[in-house]
Amino acid sequence: MDYSLKVTRHKESVLRALRSMQSKSESTLQRAAPLLSFQSGMGMVTREDVQKLCQTNARLCQDLDDLTNRLKMQQNQLVGRLAEGVRAPRGVHVSSDSTIYLTSGDLAQVSVLNSSGHFLQSLECQSESQLFLPEDVTLTRAGMVAVTDLAAGDVKVFNTHSKFGKGEWISLGEFTSPRGVAVDCLGRLLVADYEPGKMHIFGLDPSFKLLSAHCVSGLPGPRYVCPGPDGGLVVSEECGDVKLYGPGSKLVLSFSEKYNHCFGNPAGVCFDTEGNVFVADEQDRCIFLFPPSGPPLPVVTQGLKKPAGLACCSRGQLFVADTADDCVKVFRYRGKPRHGKGLASLNSNQ
Repeated sequence: MDYSLKVTRHKESVLRALRSMQSKSESTLQRAAPLLSFQSGMGMVTREDVQKLCQTNARLCQDLDDLTNRLKMQQNQLVGRLAEGVRAPRGVHVSSDSTIYLTSGDLAQVSVLNSSGHFLQSLECQSESQLFLPEDVTLTRAGMVAVTDLAAGDVKVFNTHSKFGKGEWISLGEFTSPRGVAVDCLGRLLVADYEPGKMHIFGLDPSFKLLSAHCVSGLPGPRYVCPGPDGGLVVSEECGDVKLYGPGSKLVLSFSEKYNHCFGNPAGVCFDTEGNVFVADEQDRCIFLFPPSGPPLPVVTQGLKKPAGLACCSRGQLFVADTADDCVKVFRYRGKPRHGKGLASLNSNQ
């Protein structure tokens, strides 16, 4: 059978099944609602029947969420390889205008690329005549490049308006072993401090002074961090979990517990505009999508050697720093809808 014909028939089967469930549910509701409202008892319906119905409903809702998520997503759609001249890339950030910022374990610089992967410029990482290797990278609310310096134990922000004209790196804070860095929706810097197991959160004033600095403690080996879908933050832990904290830095959930998911060695994390959280698993060499509702989806299961930093853009693409393959790999995870009649002619009477 022709592949396109098989796909069309599968689509028709899905639509018929969904419309059948919708019709049966509406019909049952119309018959049951008056009985539940005006009948004195429950007839022959027992407590066990109610519990069974609630459990079935919960499973069905989860299955429907999973179906919707799977229809929207694609798997293993590699669409490009960028920065192939950069050895051991580890931190990646994609700005709102699709500019790509990249750090490497082999270069004392931040590489800046356009959305097509062409190099725009390199910011040399030199402070007080000393070169340093940036660990991770992000942009401040003011659009300045910020990196973590593991060896120096600080965060450095590139001030383009310095008196020297060419810009200079400004050292911020004192940390034990800063790894991941990000900026939340309030413009505060988020810094994962690996060895003491802390997440530092602070704002910056125009003179680069730290504002309202506080931290979240008790994290076993925090590595990468990103802002949370509804404020707060998401942090990966080398010991095998990913956690979501709310806007008040209160623990909301553990991904391994909520989704019953077993991580190998979680690394880069990011989220998109739909609230999906993505996690790169360094050990299992894959990337999972964790939707707001429904089970996790493996959007990348092949083509990665050692994924580290992770970023996504509004075009439905994931940017993965593959440390062992010396490049940034771009995967399309969101399907492209085709405009037209499609299966609209398949009405509920069929």
